[in-house]
Amino acid sequence: MTTFTDRLWKSVAPIWEKTHQHPFVTGMGDGTLPVESFKYYMKQDYVYLIDYAKMFAIASTKAYDLETSAKFAGLQEATLNGEMNLHRQYAERFGISRAELEATEPSFVMLAYTSYMLRVAHQGSLAELVSSLLPCMWGYWEIGKKLAKIEGALDHELYGEWVRTYSSDEFGELATWLIGVMNELAEGKNEKELARLEEHFLTTSKMEYLFWDMAYRKEFWPC
Repeated sequence: MTTFTDRLWKSVAPIWEKTHQHPFVTGMGDGTLPVESFKYYMKQDYVYLIDYAKMFAIASTKAYDLETSAKFAGLQEATLNGEMNLHRQYAERFGISRAELEATEPSFVMLAYTSYMLRVAHQGSLAELVSSLLPCMWGYWEIGKKLAKIEGALDHELYGEWVRTYSSDEFGELATWLIGVMNELAEGKNEKELARLEEHFLTTSKMEYLFWDMAYRKEFWPC
């Protein structure tokens, strides 16, 4: 039986393939990524995580049942007090202090990306929120699994930790759960509603690509 996320996968395949071939992503796999680009990514991703956690908070308030509400609330807590702490520890290996992370000014791409997601979250339904949030979690899992197949990628002294994290079974379980939530929320919706969910999914998938490109080029604002 074809699910709604099967439809999303098919529609986004060209974008995700382009993402997988981006030199930032391939560079993490073969170790050729310039360290300065990764450091720039770490700073911008830290700012991103702050808004990412807000998405889970909003999702918790919009959830239709207590179990789902609790799951989203737990993801917010895990992001703020778990993932961000690990992010700070990882950044220290690259000589980036907590103060430097917290002083990071958002780039144009980062700000455009999270502003779009938060607008959808505040103005739209839970299904719309999840459709805009899903490309980050699902996309990272797909990248992690792909890079993990490259010889030496899991043990690389700089980027191995990133690959291990996002190719892990634990992260895969989270991505699979959110994929399942998307399918449940899409049930019974008409084509106009489904097309809107697909539009959000495509938009934030494109923003994911632009985030990698922004980090690789260390772009801040176009002017």
